Amino acid sequence: MEVLTQTEVREHQNEIIEKIQNGALFIYPTDTIYGIGCNAQDEQAVAKIRELKGRFDQPFSVIVPSIDWIRENCVITKKTESWLQKLPGPFTLILKLKNESAVAQNVAPDMKTIGVRFINHWFMNIINKCDVPIITTSANKSGEFFMTSIKNLDKDIENNVDFIIYEGENKGSPSKIVNVEKEEVMER
Repeated sequence: MEVLTQTEVREHQNEIIEKIQNGALFIYPTDTIYGIGCNAQDEQAVAKIRELKGRFDQPFSVIVPSIDWIRENCVITKKTESWLQKLPGPFTLILKLKNESAVAQNVAPDMKTIGVRFINHWFMNIINKCDVPIITTSANKSGEFFMTSIKNLDKDIENNVDFIIYEGENKGSPSKIVNVEKEEVMER
């Protein structure tokens, strides 16, 4: 397992992008908290994250490579459009999925809705260049405290990811969940 800084990610950008596209599991910073992710179109990689977190039933959200990805793969209403204007930001938008093949089947088991993020962070540039959605879930075992520093990262998770992109301690809080059609905003 390799720990990379922002500078190292930029220096080895093509290699990092290839690893992500090919199913690597990795920890990365966002505009909220550290996440653990993989290519959301890779069913085996998604299954590994489910196993690692001990999270078998709940759907995962994804960070999308672009706003256009949302428009191509989700149902867009006037309400949705008004929320898209607020991105990037610390929101997870729950949207109706119109293209079930946009992500692996095990990302959102019911495949009717999906949580999407478009983050306000330098790492968004890497995701955009990957041109695939990535799983976004807190870097912790299900039910445990999320990672704020590499010092409190669960050892099992640390030992089972391919790389960590680390930019120091992060005392942020998880994104707000926005169910667009129900007009509900949930703090976590």
